[in-house]
Amino acid sequence: MLMRTDPFRELDRLVERVRGTAAHPAGMPMDAWRAGEAFFVELDLPGVNPESIDLDVERNVLTVKAERKPAYGEKSETVITERPAGTFSRQLFLGETLDTEKIEASYEAGVLKLRIPVAEQTKPRKIAISGGSDRRELDG
Repeated sequence: MLMRTDPFRELDRLVERVRGTAAHPAGMPMDAWRAGEAFFVELDLPGVNPESIDLDVERNVLTVKAERKPAYGEKSETVITERPAGTFSRQLFLGETLDTEKIEASYEAGVLKLRIPVAEQTKPRKIAISGGSDRRELDG
């Protein structure tokens, strides 16, 4: 059987995977970096009500969930829908060296900002070395 390929249909499928659709929204774009003694994570959540954002930590997995409701009501007629609506979710696997008890979160201008400090017990520390004169006392 001979089949025709439609390159534009394949492009549409790729765009749907990257941007998502109304039925299956795309994930939250994220940036993460370390500065000093903390890791910083920023997730784009434009148009999300801060009360709909849910952060949970279980063991070393941080789960971010948020919901964006459509701006239009049920009785309205939709003409164009390009902005994804629905529930968004993302999991971040945190290393054992991070202090999950002291995570700080803020939300401003459509960006969820997280600060995850490095755990005190995993920070490098200096160990004092006793001098040679102490050694003689132990030997003699």
